[in-house]
Amino acid sequence: MEACASSRYWGREILKLGQDVRLIPPIYVKSFVKRQQNDANDAEAITEAAVRPMMRFVPVKTAVQQSRSVVFKTRDLLIGQRNQLINALRGHLMEYGIIAPPGRNFVKTLAE
Repeated sequence: MEACASSRYWGREILKLGQDVRLIPPIYVKSFVKRQQNDANDAEAITEAAVRPMMRFVPVKTAVQQSRSVVFKTRDLLIGQRNQLINALRGHLMEYGIIAPPGRNFVKTLAE
């Protein structure tokens, strides 16, 4: 199965049924797509990639592992958005001649 958005969930469900689940990273499958991307061509590419002897597979994450990953990615996204907001605020205030050093420590100075 290609490791896409819902593959972790379906992998866990299929494991419960006693089947062997092997997830292939999408970057490895992409090179096997011969024509335009549709479900039939994707399935053919996944099958072709899965039978390769040197193919690397991704293990199915448990729900706990996936939850930790979601928390980490969400935190990382929020930190990035915070930094974007601070930089935008500094840029807008520079238009009015108010200049502050970079970094989040000086946001309180800007507010004053």
